[in-house]
Amino acid sequence: MANTYTQIFIQSVFAVQNRRSLINTLWQTDLYKYITGIIQKNGHKLIAINGVSDHVHIFIGMKPHQSLSDLMQDVKGDSSKWINQNGFIKGRFSWQQGFGGFSYSISQIDHVVKYINNQAQHHKVRTFIEEYTDFLEKFDIPFDKRYVFKPI
Repeated sequence: MANTYTQIFIQSVFAVQNRRSLINTLWQTDLYKYITGIIQKNGHKLIAINGVSDHVHIFIGMKPHQSLSDLMQDVKGDSSKWINQNGFIKGRFSWQQGFGGFSYSISQIDHVVKYINNQAQHHKVRTFIEEYTDFLEKFDIPFDKRYVFKPI
């Protein structure tokens, strides 16, 4: 769209179905490259991507032509199909329904990138549930505990 200027930075967090630890370090980097391609194909800019065996964080510069929900549907749908087609796990891989979406200003980019890049360190001392509910509380997002990602 001509004369449209935006600055939208979003961190999205999503988990493997039932929080199972299925993302193997042998193909994790390829998964992140694949997700990067999906984001770029949709016209957005990936700033950072990382996670651990049961969830992924992505940080993107979003363009306003697509909703975050539509982008996440593409990311999760296409990447789970790719994982299944490549036979990386026994059985069927899927992401858990829903995701977290958190917005940031340009002054926070370095902090968010460092946070995402240090996921392995963070999860040595904090569980995913603790991390996720802290995000929801920090961003003052009302939530129903029945629908927050549940531990196995």
